[in-house]
Amino acid sequence: MDTDLIERLLTLMDEGGLTELVYEKDDIKVKLSRRQDSGSGGNTLVVPAAAATAAPMASGSPAPTPAQAVVPAEEEEVGVELFRSPMVGTFYSRPNPDSDIFVRTGDQVSDESVLCILEAMKVFNEIQAEMSGEIVACLAQDGEAVEFDQPLFKIRTN
Repeated sequence: MDTDLIERLLTLMDEGGLTELVYEKDDIKVKLSRRQDSGSGGNTLVVPAAAATAAPMASGSPAPTPAQAVVPAEEEEVGVELFRSPMVGTFYSRPNPDSDIFVRTGDQVSDESVLCILEAMKVFNEIQAEMSGEIVACLAQDGEAVEFDQPLFKIRTN
């Protein structure tokens, strides 16, 4: 395992105030989680052994690549696209606590419609639909930490 890579990822977590980070490149996958340890009051770093691999598994067959991953059932719905998070951040369904949410199930959206806000490193980013259609489902909860490429909405495209 490349300890320099782990140190750089930990620095990114600290600077961004992240509690979880997933890094994937080629055959390297690292998942770092930070949990609050109630006994010491400090942070404890958790690196799951199965998630921190630096080479394909030696079981005779190489580790599956992302392109070989099983397609989730929700992607198989005809005419329904998953809108995925373009970044790691905190999901907000409304511009502020006193405002209405940006979109509800059944709403029609255009490619420029704002679906949500993702907060990353204290920057609030308005996320546009980039497709036209009808909101079928919102898959994220207000205030939830979301990962890059995590499905946020189901949209039935026009």
